[in-house]
Amino acid sequence: MKRLTREQLAARVARDIPEGAYVNLGIGMPTLVANYLPRDREIFLHSENGILGMGPAPAPGEEDPDLINAGKQPVTLLPGGSFFHHADSFAMMRGGHLDICVLGAFEVSVSGDLANWHTGAADAIPAVGGAMDLAIGAKQVLVMMEHLTRAGESKIVERCRYPLTAVACVDRIYTDLAVIDVTPVGLRVREMVDGLTFAELQRVTRAALVPPPQDMCA
Repeated sequence: MKRLTREQLAARVARDIPEGAYVNLGIGMPTLVANYLPRDREIFLHSENGILGMGPAPAPGEEDPDLINAGKQPVTLLPGGSFFHHADSFAMMRGGHLDICVLGAFEVSVSGDLANWHTGAADAIPAVGGAMDLAIGAKQVLVMMEHLTRAGESKIVERCRYPLTAVACVDRIYTDLAVIDVTPVGLRVREMVDGLTFAELQRVTRAALVPPPQDMCA
């Protein structure tokens, strides 16, 4: 089964971020989106540790150890970028000032519930961090994740098994197999990777899907 690479998935998410948007990219895979944002669009990247105006990752050897994102990865700063206290950063997040956040996930439910901070594993992250604030504060929540776990289980489910980050917050899911909208009538498939049929996608997804337009259903 053909799948998008992480870089291809990041580029696909980046295509949907509009001109002038204020965007937070979550820790992990979502940070790759910064490297694929269209250069002809002015997009303002926010990091919860107190940065607005981040650029793509620096070239090897040009990293600044004092300039990192919330995931402790080196970043660049675009002209006009700024630094501020993390309390002000969280005020932006909680106050509804971010247009979009892109988050990773362990599971997303049919109703858009998000579980992305704890699996119960002994070495799991001990706290939810800023994900909860982003999930409820951003105007639009996009999830970027692989469709299946390493064990081959669907990350899209009828009901999340893991502790929730937020309830009914996800607007769209981007996976290495498909783009899926969370709607009042269910999970509506917008796109699938080339060569994948709707029947195959449904077979590997542990939740009912609404098919895409007929011309996409080979």
